[in-house]
Amino acid sequence: MRKLVECVPNFSEGRRPEIIEAIVSQVNAIPGVFLLDQEMDADHNRTVVTLVGELEATKEATFRMIKKAAELIDLNQHRGEHPRMGATDVVPFIPLENVSTEECVRLAQELGKRVGEELQIPVFLYEDAAIRPERKNLAQVRKGQFEGLREEIGKNPDRTPDYGPDKIHPTAGATAIGARFFLVAYNVNLDSQDIDLAKRIAKEIRESSGGFPCVKALGFDLADRSMVQISMNLVNYTVTSLATVYQAIQEKAAAAGVEILESEIVGLVPQEALVDAAVEMLQIRNFSQEQIIEQKVAQVIGEQTPELVFLEELASDSPAPGGGSASALAGALAAALATMVCNLTLGKKKFAEVAEEIGIVRIKAQQIQTNLQRLMTEDTFAFNAVMDAYKLSKTTEAEQAMRREAIQRALQKAAETPLEVMQQALEIIKFAETLVQKGNPSAITDAGCAVHLAKAAIEGAALNVKINLGSITDADFIHRLAGQVEQIRQTAETLGDQILEKISASV
Repeated sequence: MRKLVECVPNFSEGRRPEIIEAIVSQVNAIPGVFLLDQEMDADHNRTVVTLVGELEATKEATFRMIKKAAELIDLNQHRGEHPRMGATDVVPFIPLENVSTEECVRLAQELGKRVGEELQIPVFLYEDAAIRPERKNLAQVRKGQFEGLREEIGKNPDRTPDYGPDKIHPTAGATAIGARFFLVAYNVNLDSQDIDLAKRIAKEIRESSGGFPCVKALGFDLADRSMVQISMNLVNYTVTSLATVYQAIQEKAAAAGVEILESEIVGLVPQEALVDAAVEMLQIRNFSQEQIIEQKVAQVIGEQTPELVFLEELASDSPAPGGGSASALAGALAAALATMVCNLTLGKKKFAEVAEEIGIVRIKAQQIQTNLQRLMTEDTFAFNAVMDAYKLSKTTEAEQAMRREAIQRALQKAAETPLEVMQQALEIIKFAETLVQKGNPSAITDAGCAVHLAKAAIEGAALNVKINLGSITDADFIHRLAGQVEQIRQTAETLGDQILEKISASV
């Protein structure tokens, strides 16, 4: 039975894509956990990342992200609209599939203990993981933010952390780790610059001030966008819905002669939350989820396979995933075929003498398949990081310099990712030589298919390296990667052709 947990770490950085890229890249080395989403907000100077995966894999990936954030983010230099007390500010675990709240609490406790001991960052358990009742409320834990906590921790017993030192980390601050129901981060932007109005409405609708249950709200001034915002966390959308808070804000704003400009969801949201909001707003009578055609189709013919979902996304008008991810997929298919040939060889008496060697090839091919599956996603995020860097503000000379640096870093990462695809795919061609010589001859053509797919992966990835090198200004970097690209291509061509000639002579 598959068990999946969701984790949504929030990082106090929303203006430097290269920093977030370095943090989220930590996920890629961990099999069994996947990066679903990352959303940067420059006004809040905050990024919300969504992971999903097996319990232990997700916990390990999250620890590595927290560690990297502590290395790269200095809260002393951080300014943004959103409250924060840590470089990694909050880390909630959410039960997703066949996982209990109790298991999420265990993950929070184990991660908190490790962060406190190994990184020397004070950790506070919150929500369902809270040991102290007053810490169920994140706002209470984060009261005073980084600066306030820095003054109180070690002096006020109420601010003693659950794990780690009884003192603030000088640059990474403190981290809240917890377990909770699925939270919907929902913002409503008003066509006004009246911050007092936004704060008043936020106060009236939040639970702590006598408003709606399961609603947390603050008013923010988005001066750069000439608007104010009511920023909310709906900690249980089944208790208070999106529609309920939207309508309440609309009424209160209208009473002050102000209209809603727009609303926005930060990060991911359950489909149920959107459907419930639509049903409530439209006052649909006796509505059932089974009236949604996509739901009915899924019940009748089953959910789409991940492969079909990827192909549909690849065929869409979105620029990513694109050729880089497709090349990684070709390499992953080559690795899977190599593993299949190993499996068709192992366990048979007539191949006993080569069993140890083939067994080693199988282990390595399986790891390469995992790596290439990771690179399918990493290539997309590398492309998105380049796009995010180009969107950075360039009003002042300092911003222009920061933007140029961010673009170059993102482009280098976007070139290094397909280069890694090439390196991994070349290993499969090398393994194929062993499989053709010593593997089960009835699977020799499968080994040949693996070679063809690996060569396609290499050629496709090479194009992606080259197009990114065209915009990079570092001559040494260009020279180094261009040389590696040509060396891999030549080796793949020479060795691949030799293997394919042997196969052709045998069939």
